[in-house]
This record gives sequence, C-alpha cells and structure tokens, in this order.
Amino acid sequence: MMIAELQATNEQDAPEKFEDFLNQHMDRGLLRFSTAGSVDDGKSTLIGRLLHDTKGIYDDQLAALKNSRLNRSSGPIDFSLLTDGLKAEREQGITIDVAYRYFATPKRKFIIADTPGHEQYTRNMATGASTADLAIVLIDAIAFERKGGLLPQSRRHTFLAALLGIPHVVAAVNKMDLAGYDEARFRVIEAEYQAFARELGLNNIVVIPISALAGDNIVERGSEMPWYTGPTLLEQLEGAELEPEDVQSRPLRFPIQLVLRPNMEFRGYAGQVASGVVRAGDRVVALPSGRETTVKRIVTWDGDLPVARNGQSVTLELADEIDLSRGEMLVAPKARPHMARHFSANVVWMHEEPLRVGASYVVKHSTRSVRARVTAIRHRVDIHTMEKVPATTLGMNDIAVVEFEAAKPLFFDAYAENRATGNFILIDPITNATVGAAMLTEALEEETAGRTRVLPVLVHGAGKAGLVETLTKALRARGQAVVNLDDEHIGEAGFAAALRATQLAGAIGVTTREVLPVGEIEAFLEGEQVLTAADEERLARQLGLTGAELDWEI
Repeated sequence: MMIAELQATNEQDAPEKFEDFLNQHMDRGLLRFSTAGSVDDGKSTLIGRLLHDTKGIYDDQLAALKNSRLNRSSGPIDFSLLTDGLKAEREQGITIDVAYRYFATPKRKFIIADTPGHEQYTRNMATGASTADLAIVLIDAIAFERKGGLLPQSRRHTFLAALLGIPHVVAAVNKMDLAGYDEARFRVIEAEYQAFARELGLNNIVVIPISALAGDNIVERGSEMPWYTGPTLLEQLEGAELEPEDVQSRPLRFPIQLVLRPNMEFRGYAGQVASGVVRAGDRVVALPSGRETTVKRIVTWDGDLPVARNGQSVTLELADEIDLSRGEMLVAPKARPHMARHFSANVVWMHEEPLRVGASYVVKHSTRSVRARVTAIRHRVDIHTMEKVPATTLGMNDIAVVEFEAAKPLFFDAYAENRATGNFILIDPITNATVGAAMLTEALEEETAGRTRVLPVLVHGAGKAGLVETLTKALRARGQAVVNLDDEHIGEAGFAAALRATQLAGAIGVTTREVLPVGEIEAFLEGEQVLTAADEERLARQLGLTGAELDWEI
C-alpha cells in the first residue's frame, strides 16, 4: 500500500518538477561570446577545452575525438576538431567559417561563435562578433615575443570589437605552458594590451593567462600559476554583467517588411520591432511621409496582443489609411531617428575589389535597400599605429570612416545609440556580393519628414537629346544608375515594360521620344516620378544636380 501511494505521489509531482526544471533553465541568462585573434593562437583548441571541461560534449563526440587519426596537438585529444568541422579546416589546421556551439552551466547559458583568425577571413570574424556580448581575444605568448608586440590581427580584432560596441573584452594570453608559466612575460603582454584597449575606449577589459592545451585557468585554476589571483575564463564568462536591455527606454523603431492586404477590410504592416515597445492605442509617425496616426491593433497568428517588444514579429493595423511600403518605418513621435540621404559610417571593407570614391553600391539597412554613392573617405585607420591616414580607396580588411549619398533617405540612429538601426551592409549591384559592413555615425544632412526629395523614375526630354545626354553623364558621375530607353530594341509596345524593369532595378530611365504610352505608365508611376525637360533649371534642381556638375549657371 505504501509503495502504491509513493508511486502515485511521484507521478503527481513529476509534472511540477519538470515544469520547475524548465523554469529554472529558462531563467538562466544567455551570454553570446566570440573568439578572435591571429592564426594559430589556439582559438578552436580553447573552445574545445572549454566544452570538454564543462561537460558540454557528448560521449560519442569525445570517443570520436580520441579515435581520430588527425591529431595536431601534443596531447591525447585535439580539441580544435570540435569546432573545425570543414574538411578544408581540418586539412589546413585553420578556422575558415564561423562555428557556433552551445553549452550551459548551472549559472548561465552560452552561445559561442568561433571565428577565424586568418586575415583573409576577417569578414567572417566581423559577422560572428556582430551579435556578441563579450569577445575573447586570444594572444599567443610565444608569437608576441617573436614579433616583439601584438600581432596585427589581434589589434584588428580588438578594434572591431570596439567598433561593434561589444561591452566586455577578455584578452586570453594563451600558450603560457610554452612560456614556462612566467609571470614577467605575462605582465609585459598585459600592459601592452591594456594600453592599446584604452586607446580604443574599451573599459571592461580582463587579461587572463591560460593554457588551452593543458586546461590552466580555463575552468579550473591548475597549480602552475599561483601568482595569478584573478578569475578563470569560465568565472569571467559566468560573472560578466550584462547590461539589461531596457526595451522601454529605447524609442520605437518598426521597419515595415511587408504590407498585408488579405481583403478590403484589413490592411496591416508586418515587421519586427527593432527597438522599443509598441502598444495598441500608441501614437506613431510614419517615415518618410511624417504622417501621425494611432496603432489600432497588434495582430499575430495566435491572436491580438496588447503590447509588442523588441525582437517580436507582429503586424500592426493603423487607425488611418497611410501609404506605407517595405523599407519605410513607424517610429515614436517624440523620439524620431535621423532621416538623411547624406551620412557617414565606420566601414569594414570585406572584398578583394577595393572601395573607391565615386563608386555606387546597394545599401541594405534594416528592410530598406537603396543605391548609394561613396562621396568621400575621411580617413583610414592604420591598425599598427592607430593613426588616421588619408585614403582614396579601401583594400580588403581596411577600416575607415566613409561618407555616402543615397538615392533615398535612411531612417537610422547612430550605432553607438542603437545597434539595431545603426548598421548596414554594402552590396555590389552587379555581382550581388556583400562587400562591406558599416556602423552609422552621423547624418550629414537631415531630410524633413513629408518633404523628402524623391528621385524620378523617368526623365522625359522630348527632342532634347543634348540635354538628356548631359543629365545622364551628371547622374552617372554621382553613382546613379541611368538607363537610356531610346534603345532601338525597345519599341513602342515594349516601352512601358522596359520602364517598369528600370524602376524595379532602382535606376532612372531617360528618353527623348515625342510620344509616351501614358496610360500604361500611369499604372505603376505617380505624377511626381516623371520629370519633363520643359524647364531645364527646375529639372536640374529636382534631380538634385548642381550647376558645377552640369557646367550650367543655375
């Protein structure tokens, strides 16, 4: 009888215990961190050792490591194989792609981004570190002595951590076993790195002597470095204070991703709350029009919500009919973002083909994609000396402050104030390759909501071939894509289709034809999107061209 009662009690308590377990697991905070540093600093070995010593790998994985024929370490297990999963990585003994791993301790959950150290793959490091709360920069104690200072990649990755706004940086001085666990050698490295970090404005810096291969100061202290009294690496990861992201303190930013119109009774604007909070009944402003309205409903598949916070994907129904489309934004009325076509940004160049002043790229910012021209490179940062040097081009892995002029305004905050709306990527319009990553710094010329200059889709210069040619050259010199629709292969029947393709490509069409298929064009163009050459000076101003660019007196 007692056994039956005990079994019944256990069965009743099981759901509660399981629910308590889940709640306890969910209540643990999540820390995202990345590893960085030069080639052969031991990043993958460090991550493998951390996973092993925290019991973060399964028995079959451990058995596979022990039985692996590939072992570049001097121990029984090559821990780097846990993260270097690509065939090329294992053959060359380097990390190429970003490897993400998950593990947890009783105090915290972790997502690791093991990023490559080779200079060729700096772009992968920037990708892996872009969402990190903490960066571990490994420094090879032996390579430091051989070089006589910090290696270029250690400097570059620390600089990137500063640019990306990563709040915590840990410098892990690795291979202390090969350095004889010498305190004096460690202190020299510590002093130089801390001085370099202070130049970058990094404050939360911890320098830890470790041996990834032997496991010293990773999870356990070991007995070889009694002179070090600071935290172990795991203690630092578990104890790093994450700044609580107070979503209510940040202003609302809701980029429109999709307009939903399932029937005549409903028009909703779908997207993800980039920052802030939105509630049913809140007043919001639509950009770029500047129209103010009220949020009527917050709609999801599971039903309406009273409130949506940053990171949530929802559909907003507004009280008023407002013309909004993908790439536009709903914001808080009293805390609007910058709205500008001219802006500057810290750019990390990621492509073999250099960035040049005057070149045109596609800027992908939140849900908005616009053509933009590089107008100036203020300076490039010399990684070795941290000096600001003049530049007219940027090579692969260069970091610089660059000024842009876009065809349409961006709605953004400075990256230092809001990471969600303060970044963009640069895309080559021909190859569609991602060529750069950027952190916005300031608006150089603010636009006025509701009065934003919209570039036309068609410039109609009937019988004015010389004028159209001049305008075309000036627009192309500014990086604007222009398509001549007077091509002999575009007949009258195909003109509207060619113009529509030009519009979708983000270009401006020009023509000197006397007669246009107005009815077909009006189906997809508004009146302000077609400019005629009746008044040459007015036409130039509407295109945003100056007299100097056209050799005119305007």
